[in-house]
Amino acid sequence: MDFILQTTDLCKNFKGQMAVDGVSLNIKRNSVYGLLGPNGAGKSTILKMITGILRPTSGEILFDGHAWSRKDLLQIGALIETPPLYENLSAYENLKAKTLALGLPESRIYEVLDVVQLQNTGRKKAKNFSLGMKQRLGIALALLAQPKLLILDEPTNGLDPIGIQDLRELIRSFPEQGITVILSSHILSEVEQIADHIGILANGKLGYEAKIYKDANLEDIFMKVVGSSQEGK
Repeated sequence: MDFILQTTDLCKNFKGQMAVDGVSLNIKRNSVYGLLGPNGAGKSTILKMITGILRPTSGEILFDGHAWSRKDLLQIGALIETPPLYENLSAYENLKAKTLALGLPESRIYEVLDVVQLQNTGRKKAKNFSLGMKQRLGIALALLAQPKLLILDEPTNGLDPIGIQDLRELIRSFPEQGITVILSSHILSEVEQIADHIGILANGKLGYEAKIYKDANLEDIFMKVVGSSQEGK
């Protein structure tokens, strides 16, 4: 199988507390991978190690068939926590600032605005955007450098049902464009509708990883993984 990203026995220790404990993920190329788990399970910590924000305590990350290095961040787009927006600038101006920093052509601005459906926002400042529009602009910023891998940490948090539906459709469109997505969430039903494969984390450990099958009872699987991790505490 062709994997864009794999981790082997990935660990992160914060002052004696094991936040991520021996996690081995297998992310298939051109797919949506849902990283599930309750709050505090270690999801964001894993994503921060993949994006170079945190350094692993031990273990290995392979990206596109080789050992991960900081150069690979050019191929990895990410939206972790709140979108890094200039509130007083328009969508175009936010993207323009990043294209200048990355040395990208202006044409990329129009391309990504089109992808996230913000092409008609004109001079409207980001501070006046809805939460869903801000999320989509954050994704546009992450897409500018044409990454092979897009990482989204709890992207539907706080969105209304229409915003969630719009974002779901957008995320589902990425694999066809050659972009693999890792999506973290604690909402099972949300991931079930978007992802091709899932990994379930509890207490820093990966308790389950598989392709999503229509007849699988993910809620049962999720509760068993989380329940057994509580018993093992």
